[in-house]
Amino acid sequence: MTPAKKFTRLDGLEAVPAHLRGAVVAIGNFDGCHRGHQAVFAEALRLAQARGVPALVLTFEPHPRDVFAPKPFLYRLSGPDAKAELVAALGFDGLVILKFDRELAGVAPDRFIADTLVDALAVSGAVVGADFHFGKARAGTPAYLAEAGSAKGFSVTVLPMLVEGDDHVSSTRIRAALEAGDVETANRLLGYHHFFSGVVVPGDRRGRELGYPTANIAMPATTTLFQGVYAVKLRVGGEVFGGVAAYGKPMFDEAPPPFETFIFDFDRDIYGETVTVALLDFLRPSVKFEGLAALIAQMDRDAEAARITIARAVPLSELDAALGFVVG
Repeated sequence: MTPAKKFTRLDGLEAVPAHLRGAVVAIGNFDGCHRGHQAVFAEALRLAQARGVPALVLTFEPHPRDVFAPKPFLYRLSGPDAKAELVAALGFDGLVILKFDRELAGVAPDRFIADTLVDALAVSGAVVGADFHFGKARAGTPAYLAEAGSAKGFSVTVLPMLVEGDDHVSSTRIRAALEAGDVETANRLLGYHHFFSGVVVPGDRRGRELGYPTANIAMPATTTLFQGVYAVKLRVGGEVFGGVAAYGKPMFDEAPPPFETFIFDFDRDIYGETVTVALLDFLRPSVKFEGLAALIAQMDRDAEAARITIARAVPLSELDAALGFVVG
C-alpha cells in the first residue's frame, strides 16, 4: 500500500481542481477511519482503479453530534488532519472536508446531491456504508442516494456494516475500549495503532526532577482516554521514537491532565513543536504511591515494560505499516 502520487486536501468546494472531478467518492463522517470504514474505502479505490478515475473521500467536520450538543463532548478518534493522513496512506487522490453546521444539516437531500455530488464534484460513483444518512432530518438514506444516482448518472454502492464478534465495528465501540484502557481491542478494531497529535507545552518539570523528563501534550477537554501508563511511539519531525507515557496525575491532582511522554534515547528541546503519539499498549492504571521513591521505582519498571512492548510490536495491517509508527 502506497500513498497516491499527489494527494490533495480540500477544505470546502470552492476550488475543486479539474483532475479530481469525475471521481469515485467514499462519503461519510469516518471518525477513526476504522476497519468498517476501510471496507468502504477499499471498494471506492477498487472502482476508481477499474474505471481509471480519481478516488476521493468526502467527509464532514466537526462531528455532527458535537454540532447539535450544547458544547463539544465527543472524544474524537481522528480529526481532519488525522483523516487526511489516513486516507493519503490508503492511496486516495484527495480528501474533501465539508464544514458541518446547522445550515448544512438543513439542506434537503436532493439539493446536497445536486450541489455537491453533481455540480461541484461531478462524481462517477459513490460508496457509502449501510448506516449513512444525510440532509435535512437525515432523510437522505442509502436507498435514496442510490435512486438519485441512477437518475443522475452515477453509481452507488452500499456496503453492510462490518461485524466482529457480537457487534458492529464502530467508532462508539472503539471509544468505549479506549475509555476502559483496552488499547488492544481499540487498535484491532481500528486496524492500526490509535494516534493523536498535539503541541509540546511546558510542564511542571517534576518529571525532570525524577529522572524522567517528558514531552507534554495538552489534551482536549473532551478526552476520555483511560488514565494510566502506556507504551507509545512518538513522531517528531520525520523521526519516530519509542517511549513510555502517562495520562493522569493522581499524586498531584492536576486536571485536566496532559499526556506526558518520556521519549527513549532522546535529548532535544521540542517545546512548541507538534508531535504525534501512537498507543501501542496499555501498561497499568494510574495509582498513588507512598512517596517519590516508590513512584520512581515503578517508573523504572514501566519504562522497561514499554521497551519490551515496543520491541515486540508489529504492524496490524498494511495501513498501519504505511503510517510508519511500528516497523515490522
